[in-house]
Amino acid sequence: MEEKDNIQKDVSDKYSLRGRVYQQLRDDILNGKYAKGDELKEVAIGEAYGVSRTPVRDAFHQLELEGLIRIVPNKGAVVDGISAKDAVDIYEIRSRLEGLAARWACAHITKEQREQMEEILYMSDFHAGRSHWEKVTELDSSFHELMYEASGSKRLEILLKDYHQYVHSMRMQSLSKNDRSRISNDEHKLIAEAIFGNRPDDAEKFAHQHIINALDNALNNGLRELIDKGA
Repeated sequence: MEEKDNIQKDVSDKYSLRGRVYQQLRDDILNGKYAKGDELKEVAIGEAYGVSRTPVRDAFHQLELEGLIRIVPNKGAVVDGISAKDAVDIYEIRSRLEGLAARWACAHITKEQREQMEEILYMSDFHAGRSHWEKVTELDSSFHELMYEASGSKRLEILLKDYHQYVHSMRMQSLSKNDRSRISNDEHKLIAEAIFGNRPDDAEKFAHQHIINALDNALNNGLRELIDKGA
């Protein structure tokens, strides 16, 4: 029980202890706590998360399969993270899946979800106007995750939440730029209006273009240079 108490988890969490360690370590890598090239030691990670070495070792194997780390004999695990090329691939895949989510949301969004989406759009404008960038990024995530839920497909929702998390750090940087944050929320409004008006073709088109625009912004703000360097 002590190990379980030392891992942050929501009451609805259905992961095993091993799964929760994997999820926490994965989040820490994707959020930048552990950077590319950092060495991860089973004992140190176990102490940090308050667990034994066994769930850490199992999590390492899962993360290696995902390509986020590599196991080096006699050294331990080394963080690989997400390469610049990976990020471009993820944006382009997301653009297609987000379009599908928006299309399906036209038929499945509930009255409560619609009201929540309207509130998110209003609060995004409010916080962008006051340069509260951390809150803007949080609301950006909330908009997308609500759209995934509104699609009515658990499979699609899970896929998109994973892809959304992969580019978290780049979104933090891009949305901290005033112009992009305002444009991004305007794009969200177009998507929402199409969903509310039950216009699936428009909803899909706007959602797809929104992610392509985010990719273009990332490429113009450092991602292209990383690709040229082979990062």
